[in-house]
Amino acid sequence: MENFIFPTFKNHQPIYTTSYNQFIIPFMKKLPNAFTLMLGIICLTWIATFVIPMGSYTRIVDPDSGRTSVVNGSYQQIEGEALNFFDLMLVVPEGLIGRADLIVLIFLLGGCFYLIEQTGALGQGLQWVVDRLGGQDWVALVFVSIVFATGGVTIGMQEEFIALTPILIAFNRSLGYNAFVAIGMSFGAAVLGAAFSPMNPFSVVLAQQEAELPLLSGTGFRLVFLIIVLIAYIFFLWRFARANPVEKKPMTESGSAISMRSGLILILVGITFGVVTYGLLLLDWGFNEISACFFLLGIVAGLLARLGINRTCLLYVAGMKEMTYAVIILGLASAIPLLLEKGQILDTVIHAAFKPMEGLPPSLSALGMMGSQALLHFPIMSYSAQALMTMPVLIPLSDLVGVSRQVCVLAYQYGAVNMDMIVPTNGALMAILAVAGISFDKWVKFVWKPLLLCFAVAVVAVLTAVSIGL
Repeated sequence: MENFIFPTFKNHQPIYTTSYNQFIIPFMKKLPNAFTLMLGIICLTWIATFVIPMGSYTRIVDPDSGRTSVVNGSYQQIEGEALNFFDLMLVVPEGLIGRADLIVLIFLLGGCFYLIEQTGALGQGLQWVVDRLGGQDWVALVFVSIVFATGGVTIGMQEEFIALTPILIAFNRSLGYNAFVAIGMSFGAAVLGAAFSPMNPFSVVLAQQEAELPLLSGTGFRLVFLIIVLIAYIFFLWRFARANPVEKKPMTESGSAISMRSGLILILVGITFGVVTYGLLLLDWGFNEISACFFLLGIVAGLLARLGINRTCLLYVAGMKEMTYAVIILGLASAIPLLLEKGQILDTVIHAAFKPMEGLPPSLSALGMMGSQALLHFPIMSYSAQALMTMPVLIPLSDLVGVSRQVCVLAYQYGAVNMDMIVPTNGALMAILAVAGISFDKWVKFVWKPLLLCFAVAVVAVLTAVSIGL
């Protein structure tokens, strides 16, 4: 696997891989656990508020949509009160409170699927799938990757996968795949789908609205590159899975039939996912509605399995406990943008990121926009918020340098959303790694190649779009 993607030469290691082994891996081995890493980033962000000048754009609120937009050209440095040590302490509970609806969803999802797992229904159902594959385990890898990528393409799913992580790891173990493959085919595929999506409402649709483009314009172009990158990504996962097999561990006794009760529970799971998908797409549901559906599913599943109301509730609570570390990491990650806003330096960072684009040729400007969006995703963990903050600044700049607004949107979505695979400020990623028991440095050593692959396809897509005048 060391030779995959990068060029090799006779009697030599791959040139990029050698540099990575010599310089980056020793550094990554020194990284602390997720909790300590988040605390360190929070402290560094607080220190940055004393170093980076305060600045601000003027913002206006649309009375119809309630959406806040940035007024281009309105940036100016300002004077303000510096944050004190108590402000640093406050952002941790404020970060948790600010993500309360998502934290509740993770707790209730975790309790629900832990309980269903304890009934044996999930184990029987997934083992039935493994048995039917007849050794063609790659079919499951392809199918699951496409399903999760579809979740990213349509509604930008990420956080919803946190509670599913233990089940996905167990399923992959029954196929002989390790935890990295499990996260790669779920979370990684979803991020890729969201990044290259022609219809993600939280990235491309929102950015097109800010750019005053027809909604879903450029769908055919985006779809072509989505298919290309998904095929390449799945091939990478398959190669990695073959090169790093683990001992197969069946979820239940192989060949055992699915009981009637387990079948009913699995049908209920399918119905619930259908109802939730319908609600998200057509009823404008949020985290609270999803939480209610899965809470009901968990209780009904326990009663169907004849666990009794008392044991059902105890198992539900036990499942919620399994998610505690994940939600704490999520809350800590949410504290970072709060510090940037309180310290009034976020607009300064955005202004500095795009200033060098002025005066460059269109192709270089487009690539520079994509690179700047990728870097900005470290402090701005929400790519929908990033669209609202950056597109009003980038659109006039793109008009000035001769880059079409559609290309500007492409540069945003490819640059910002792909970085969700690796930025430690992404709470969903850090929570999933915490649940999986994977340290951040090990994840980086796995994900840097497929991420580079995604950006390589993105560069080709952006340059193609510039050349054809998209």
